[in-house]
Amino acid sequence: MGKSTREAYGLALAELGEKNDKVVALDADLSGSTKTGTFKKVFPDRFYNFGIAEADMMCAAAGFAFSGYVPFASTFAVFGTGRAFEQIRNSIAYTKANVKMAFTHAGISVGEDGGSHQSLEDIALMRTLPNVTVFCPCDAAETKKAVMAAAEIDGPVYLRLGRSSCDDVTDENTPFVPGKAVVLKEGTDAAIFATGLMVSIALKAAAALDAEGISTAVVDFHTIKPFDEETVLAYNGKVKAIVTAEEAFVVGGLGSAVAETIAGKGGAKFARVGVEDRFGQSGNPDALFELYGLTVENIVAKVKGLL
Repeated sequence: MGKSTREAYGLALAELGEKNDKVVALDADLSGSTKTGTFKKVFPDRFYNFGIAEADMMCAAAGFAFSGYVPFASTFAVFGTGRAFEQIRNSIAYTKANVKMAFTHAGISVGEDGGSHQSLEDIALMRTLPNVTVFCPCDAAETKKAVMAAAEIDGPVYLRLGRSSCDDVTDENTPFVPGKAVVLKEGTDAAIFATGLMVSIALKAAAALDAEGISTAVVDFHTIKPFDEETVLAYNGKVKAIVTAEEAFVVGGLGSAVAETIAGKGGAKFARVGVEDRFGQSGNPDALFELYGLTVENIVAKVKGLL
């Protein structure tokens, strides 16, 4: 088990700060949890704690951006994308402000904090906004690349980060191009398109399917927007079944992006694995993944059902 994506974010942000003195970190009284405290230790004069005032923080982030800085604003995903949605929409997305929104504790992997804190709608919310790039890295190595890539993009970027430790499925040599999915495993019968913490589970599901004679590809969609339609259509033309896997609502996220891409095109049969029309709840992350069907077994069943 590797580091959590939030830990990797904290380390990457501090490293980025050494390379670029225009990088500043903003937080809403959660720097211990979001790991911006790592940046604060090295650059205390470039760290700003706004307290529990997320809307204020996002507007200030826009101000920093238009003053020539590269602000990374952090809080929990449910507070950032939820409470401050209007400020993100009007002060950041609408104006194309060069703000990086690195929000942690997304998805049901938040665990014991419960449904009030488990943001499952954040991908859908951020994906609907023009001008916003949406990254959902799968592990520590990919998170570092996403942070560095975000700093190079001129415009708003949403980085979706998790609380719990996760498997390392990529390394420093794995390609990372914004808007271009990564094929982690090839297959000819079925394809699993996954994002975030579901990528490692997708790889295990593909191994189980291969063992049953079903050749299964796994594609890591670290970028939800701009979306890699080219890769989706390529697999839609060569496999019989496509299943998406995400730790978010099945509506509005990766599954919706794939559905929108292949609608009316014919080709593969299609199904989605994600959280179905219900909120999260308090519990151990592994138990919650089991309860909500974010499992190897459910992905395998979906693929076999389609075939």
